[in-house]
Amino acid sequence: MKIPRDGQLLRVFIGEQDKWRGKPLYEEIVLLAKKEGMAGATAIKGFMGFGAKSHMHTTKLLRLSEDLPIVIEIVDSEEKIQSFVSKLDEMVQEGLITLEKANIVMYRASKPAD
Repeated sequence: MKIPRDGQLLRVFIGEQDKWRGKPLYEEIVLLAKKEGMAGATAIKGFMGFGAKSHMHTTKLLRLSEDLPIVIEIVDSEEKIQSFVSKLDEMVQEGLITLEKANIVMYRASKPAD
């Protein structure tokens, strides 16, 4: 897959306990990204954070450690990212979505062994 040098970075900030149709939201977003043919997606679990409600989520407090922050990062062309963002509108009920320019330096996979 080839993506242009000038791409976009999409970040979705949600909570670990957020759901979409009964399944973990972060999993559903990554699976949708794969289905839509995005260049790649990564879900990263945070160990501390807070959002719009200012509730602290941290691994240090046992009662709050069940809903740690999750950041999903997706890099692709502007056109594909814009199309994908429209699909997130219904899925992400609480959270933050950011978009920024990304300079794609390298995107490649190893060649299969003969």
